[in-house]
Amino acid sequence: MKVSDIINKLESLSPPMFAEGWDNSGLNCGRLDTEVTKILICVDVTDAVVNQAIKNEVNLIISHHPLIFKGIKKVSDQDFIGRRITGLIENKISLYAMHTNFDVMGMADEAADILDLANPSVLMTTFEDSISKEGIGRVGMLPSRMTLEACAGYVKEVFHIDQVKVFGNLKTKIDIAAICPGSGSDAIEDAINKGAQVLITGDISHHVGIDSVARGLCIIDAGHYNLEKIFIDFMKDYINNEFKDIKVIRAKEELPFVYV
Repeated sequence: MKVSDIINKLESLSPPMFAEGWDNSGLNCGRLDTEVTKILICVDVTDAVVNQAIKNEVNLIISHHPLIFKGIKKVSDQDFIGRRITGLIENKISLYAMHTNFDVMGMADEAADILDLANPSVLMTTFEDSISKEGIGRVGMLPSRMTLEACAGYVKEVFHIDQVKVFGNLKTKIDIAAICPGSGSDAIEDAINKGAQVLITGDISHHVGIDSVARGLCIIDAGHYNLEKIFIDFMKDYINNEFKDIKVIRAKEELPFVYV
C-alpha cells in the first residue's frame, strides 16, 4: 500500500475542497510512492511525535494540524520546523495533514455525536453549493435541559477532560448548545444568531468571554487540544477499517501545558 493510496481514501472522507484558503492541509512532506506498513496519528507534529515515529519505524504520519503553515525559505536543522522536516525526510517518513477539511467533513459531526446533540446543524457555513451547506462546528439540542454547571460537567465527562473554563452564571439553564472544536472566537456571532445558549470551544480570551456573556451566550472553554484530540481515535478507527494490514499507532500526546 502506497502513501498515494491512503491519501486517496482520506480525501474521499474529507475532500481538500472543504479546506480554508489559508490552510495547508495535504502532503506536507515525503513521497507519494512510499510503501506504508505503519501509520502514526497525531494532532500536532511535535519533536516528540517525530521521535516516536522514527523509533517505531513509521512510514506515514497523519496529523490534524499541518507542520508547515507559513512559507519557509530554508529547511535545515537550525530551526525547529526544519529540524522536524529533516528528521522525517531522513527517515523516509511522509506527513499528511487533515486540518480544516476534516474540521468540516469529520470533526464537526464527531463532536456533535459525542455530545449527543439532537438535530445538529452547521454552525459556521464555509462551503455552499446547490446541494448542501457544509461548515465548521454544529449546533443542536442537548440530551436534556441542564444548568451551565451541569453542562460543564457533561463536557468534561464525554470528552475526558479534567477541567474547563466557564464564562457565565453556573445556574443558567441550557437547552441549545453549539460546539466548535479548536479556536472558537470566530464562531461567537453564528452561535448567537442560531440561538445557542452556550458555545463549547477552546482558546477563548478574557474579553471575548465576558462580552459573549453580556450578549446572552455562555462559554465553556474546554481547551483547543482537549476537543480536537478526538481526531486521533476517529482516524485510528477509520484506518483500521479501511486498511486491515496497516498497523496504526496513537501519538503519545498530552495536554501541551499544565496548571500550577
